[in-house]
Amino acid sequence: MTDRLAGADHVATQYDDTTRLEARRSVWGPGPSGLDPAEVALAEIASRLPSRILEIGCGTGAFAERVCRALPSVDYLATDQSAAMVDATRARGIPAEVVDATVLPFPDASFDVVVAAWMLYHVPELGATFREVKRVLWPGGTLVAITNGNAHLVTLVVEAGGRPLVTQFSSENGEELLQRHFDETSRQDIETTATFADHAAAVAYLATLGVDEQLSLPHFEGPRQDAGRVTVFTATR
Repeated sequence: MTDRLAGADHVATQYDDTTRLEARRSVWGPGPSGLDPAEVALAEIASRLPSRILEIGCGTGAFAERVCRALPSVDYLATDQSAAMVDATRARGIPAEVVDATVLPFPDASFDVVVAAWMLYHVPELGATFREVKRVLWPGGTLVAITNGNAHLVTLVVEAGGRPLVTQFSSENGEELLQRHFDETSRQDIETTATFADHAAAVAYLATLGVDEQLSLPHFEGPRQDAGRVTVFTATR
């Protein structure tokens, strides 16, 4: 079943420029544990001592830049279906190409790590993407995937009259889906925190989601914080 975040029209609209993605990224920080999901994913990648990394759905290249800064000798290629995102990533000095994640134009066993950060809930054919990822990984190679759970920001969305964002690849179903294609999987669940300076900031964030509902957030005074639910998955050939 295709969910609200996986439709081609939704993805094209959301990522035709960097504005919406940057607005969403700007409000998030670590939760009570102090853990940053991107740092957890980076540690997973670094522990595998990779030489060649492919990122699918690289967005603005923020995560790619962190990896390349931490692992300066790594051969990193970022890809995205959006030309605007590829341009933003190249502007950071990261090699990037426009690529469809369901048809990766790379030979078998080309990479020892593939990164998919907050993007697998968008791909139109999840099974095809997993098959392609597995094909381009070296034997023993690893997919590192970050995604959100069904309870991610649920307090804000429901208060505004919306439904929880239940997606095709989430904290709840991601492990089962990965086990269909990979030999070993592991996970780390992390609570994050979204901080909104005021009501207008929260309304502006909701407007970037592009969901079906007409959301209307009741007014509140001052800042507010809402919890996010994130999982870092690793899956090995």
